[in-house]
Amino acid sequence: MEFPDTSIVEQIEMKMIRPSQFAVRDKNQKMGEIETLASSIREHGLLQPILIRPLDHGFEIVAGHRRYQACRSLRWRFIPCKIREMSDKQAYEIQLTENIQRKSMDPIEEAEAFRRYVMDFGWGGVSELAKKIGRSEEYVSHRLQLLKLPDSVKEQISQNRINVSQAMELTTMSSSRQGEVVSQIVNDNMTVREIREMKLAMAKMEHEESSYEPAGAPKPVRIAKKASLTLRVTLARIDNLIEEVHSTVEPEQRAELVGMLMSMRMQVHSMIDEAIRFKNASQKSAR
Repeated sequence: MEFPDTSIVEQIEMKMIRPSQFAVRDKNQKMGEIETLASSIREHGLLQPILIRPLDHGFEIVAGHRRYQACRSLRWRFIPCKIREMSDKQAYEIQLTENIQRKSMDPIEEAEAFRRYVMDFGWGGVSELAKKIGRSEEYVSHRLQLLKLPDSVKEQISQNRINVSQAMELTTMSSSRQGEVVSQIVNDNMTVREIREMKLAMAKMEHEESSYEPAGAPKPVRIAKKASLTLRVTLARIDNLIEEVHSTVEPEQRAELVGMLMSMRMQVHSMIDEAIRFKNASQKSAR
């Protein structure tokens, strides 16, 4: 973002400065990061002043919360500051842009910050926000969609166990399925393509269920269906491996690998048939 630079640089007493009321990050700074920065400042000094804005009583940090905390831990009385008049909206945009450029926020933190800008504060829509932070509209809208996911799934995203592309595939699934599927994505490190194939298999199973299955199916039938779905996903993953062998493995090594995978594929097909037979038999006995 570009604002007319009418700022001045001054030494400001630390006790006159407070953290931003619009801090874009909800989580506390890690003490290890602050200690490392303080050590660097102790040795080399503060290389860049923090950015603050004047308020009715004192000043508020716009950019440089980590530097401020580090200098505070060193018991500095004064800190070099770049002082600039700006609105709440401008201050928030600067903070948001700085954190995105430094990649200091996880996707859920970004999503929450975008939601506050667009919905809570009403400062602009997705397209305006995207321009302000130098990202595409798709980037912003995808982050906002992540907020629709259950807290358990959002926690997996924050902990970097699933990425945004994987998580976006979950947003088009029913909430009852999201929690069920996310553990499989994490444990098997599924690709986006594999997740899509799993979703197709699940959709097919749900269609079959709605076509002929009575409400309140007995437990054996439900277990057999889950087994069939799991095997369908496995089949899709084996097909992916076969494609990978054809595109990446040298011809002299390819035949043996493909033969092994095709043998596994036939076994999985046989198990799917067995699960279907068991399910049909259980349905008949339950009538």
